[in-house]
Amino acid sequence: MTPTRSPTPEERAEALRAFGRYLLRERELRGLTLEDVARVTKLGAPVIESIESGDPQRMPSRAYLFGYLRSYSSATGLDPDEVVLRFQEAAGPEFGGPAPSAPAAGPWWRRKRVLLLALVTVLVAAAIAAGMWRSGRGGGEIRGRRSPERAPYRPADAP
Repeated sequence: MTPTRSPTPEERAEALRAFGRYLLRERELRGLTLEDVARVTKLGAPVIESIESGDPQRMPSRAYLFGYLRSYSSATGLDPDEVVLRFQEAAGPEFGGPAPSAPAAGPWWRRKRVLLLALVTVLVAAAIAAGMWRSGRGGGEIRGRRSPERAPYRPADAP
């Protein structure tokens, strides 16, 4: 198996510009103006222009970008999931895309299984300790002072 070469920053930037051109072309093919999309998505025209430019320096931060892409794609009639996946492929790991493949450090499931087992063990031990502590205090019985005098019984229909 030959290792895959990770794209250079210039190649990533070109892929992002191609992605922006794709969005612009799809919007124009549907006869939508920038203002139409801005009105439907409630995004500002400069934000939409920055996404359609594909320029990484002008794009919104990653925290907002995926939501903007989903909103944009819904407004233009594109599949939101497909648009986000296309962006992730073009952007790469710096924007949350697929990371370049690297050799595995070991079976990931084994490490996660050990952590999960340790967590479950701690929770079970805590539950047992809490049960023993409560049983030592009377098992949850309500305790209080008892009055030496008892009230006489009166039926409900008695005067």
